[in-house]
Amino acid sequence: QVQLVESGGGLVQAGGSLRLSCVVSRTLFSINTMGWYRQAPGKQRELVAGITSGGSTNYADSVKGRFTISRDNAKNTVYLQMNSLKPEDTAVYYCNAILVSFSNYWGQGIQVTVSS
Repeated sequence: QVQLVESGGGLVQAGGSLRLSCVVSRTLFSINTMGWYRQAPGKQRELVAGITSGGSTNYADSVKGRFTISRDNAKNTVYLQMNSLKPEDTAVYYCNAILVSFSNYWGQGIQVTVSS
């Protein structure tokens, strides 16, 4: 079993920044891929950014150049730095972990609201 705990969400004005953190209950070396997803009201959950155990990253087109995903293996933590936030970035953001066994785990979600 893996627990994921997100923090760092909140309310910010358009153009502002937030950094989300996801603390994982086990070493990141046992995890194949970490990701951040988001779900806005009435919309499907979508991948925002992902990072592999080797450090390769991928981003949704809508956040490229504005968001950065990173991982601190010593702290078992994955971050999502979000800059130049837009109202359309408003959503519940979820941390996701896929283990090397392909088991899939989710955090409880955290609200990000960007006001115009």
